[in-house]
Amino acid sequence: MAALVAGLEIEFGRGVSQALAQRFLAAEECDFLWDARVEERWIGAYDSSDDDEIDLDRVKILGRLDGDWFVALMIVDGEGRAHGMIAKRRFKQRRGAEAEFLDG
Repeated sequence: MAALVAGLEIEFGRGVSQALAQRFLAAEECDFLWDARVEERWIGAYDSSDDDEIDLDRVKILGRLDGDWFVALMIVDGEGRAHGMIAKRRFKQRRGAEAEFLDG
């Protein structure tokens, strides 16, 4: 997040960089969370209602972004690319996030 804000400050100035960073994060949240993961755990195959030609999996991830810990359930292809997010919870402390990550 710090690198994103710093880059936006260079391009657009200090006054708007934090607001723009939040907009980028909201628009590309799935990719940011996937890149910020520190642990991942395969949950099972993702059964899509569409006739996708690629096999997708559900993967639970634990990570830290913008000072908060998170646990998210992601839809991921066989190449390790995130295609979507099913759920996400934020935590102030790692301990709570790890408990959620290990649960279920």
